[in-house]
Amino acid sequence: MGRKERSPEDQARRAKIRELLELSQVSSMDDIQNLFKETIAEFMEDGLDAELSEELGYSKYDYRNKETDNSRNGHSSKTLRTSFGEVDVSIPRDRRGEFEPQLLKKNQTSISQDIEEKILSMYAKGMTTGDIEAHIRDIYGLEVSDTTVSRITDKILPAAKEWQQRPLESIYAVVFLDAIHYHVRSEGQVVKKAVYIAIGIDLDGRKDVLGMYVGENESAKYWATILNGLRNRGVEDIFIACTDNLTGFSAAIEAVFPKTEVQNCIVHQIRNSTRYVSYKDLKALMADLKAVYAAVDETAALDALEVFAEHWDKKYPKISSSWRGNWPNLSTYFKYPQEVRRLIYTTNAIEGFNRQLRKVTKAKSVFPTDDSLFKMLYLAMVDITKKWTGRRQDWSMIHAQLAVYFADRMPD
Repeated sequence: MGRKERSPEDQARRAKIRELLELSQVSSMDDIQNLFKETIAEFMEDGLDAELSEELGYSKYDYRNKETDNSRNGHSSKTLRTSFGEVDVSIPRDRRGEFEPQLLKKNQTSISQDIEEKILSMYAKGMTTGDIEAHIRDIYGLEVSDTTVSRITDKILPAAKEWQQRPLESIYAVVFLDAIHYHVRSEGQVVKKAVYIAIGIDLDGRKDVLGMYVGENESAKYWATILNGLRNRGVEDIFIACTDNLTGFSAAIEAVFPKTEVQNCIVHQIRNSTRYVSYKDLKALMADLKAVYAAVDETAALDALEVFAEHWDKKYPKISSSWRGNWPNLSTYFKYPQEVRRLIYTTNAIEGFNRQLRKVTKAKSVFPTDDSLFKMLYLAMVDITKKWTGRRQDWSMIHAQLAVYFADRMPD
């Protein structure tokens, strides 16, 4: 296959490049790198001088057209980190100190514009600081320290806090609530902290992380604080709240959203039920338990629970008593058709999200501060939710059913 024919423009450009290489006596890759650095400095300095000329309204030596009492005031030097190494650039100044260059901003120390974004992206995917340092060094030839990575990632904290306080929809069809736990250093000790997570599905069927909150430990009292926070951010009603079986949670949600129906996660309940079941009994016991949670309606489910108790109470008495004790919040989904049931009988929507968070944070056994934990979770959340596009495919059917069951609360 022959070499692709170049256009006349390409040929002319190549000729100029060859001429430049000859004039610069380039004989190695190091020489090329140095030439690139000089080219970057020249490009920057020309561009900055042009910016200042435009701001002042006259070019460097065109005093006759000067219509301002401001003027040039020499240069300052700045060392820039680039993909080819450090480059010294002369920055023009004005006498009043009003010049705000756009090509190279005052606080900018790198023209590898994507480096900070790359660091944030790697941090969001759970890479350790050491891995990030090595990656940036290998790809860009730049040295970054722990402090640099921390400083760059700290820049997203204001955005993360703003996200945490943003206004929300007035009504959510379903809100899933759960917590995951991490170890955080606090006052010289390593303590276990809960990260409370709320994911909502709005009336258009779109899923959104409503908030993530670092707290001391998982409790109904803290959940009440979070629910009040959602109300303060504009949430007026939640049709159904799905959660694991946290003691006192029903009281917490009733205090803030008294009309909200609570559905405990059936999968959590099954896991708790089978935790101490002998392996040889597990298959038969699970079949009897499935007759309860997969029943066509609540009456059939209660009948199946009676049968289950007759079969298993002698050997595992705590299982049926746990189901009966939690029945008000376990049985909520029986009143709904299959489409709504599938949506609310498990907290899979939030557990899948939590699994992805754990994948990102697994390299960190202990976080130095609450903020360091929160910023990693926030960056991971942004990365994960990029894939959350569109609404559920079965949402039209679900919305039609919710419109019947919550007719008095569904907006027109």
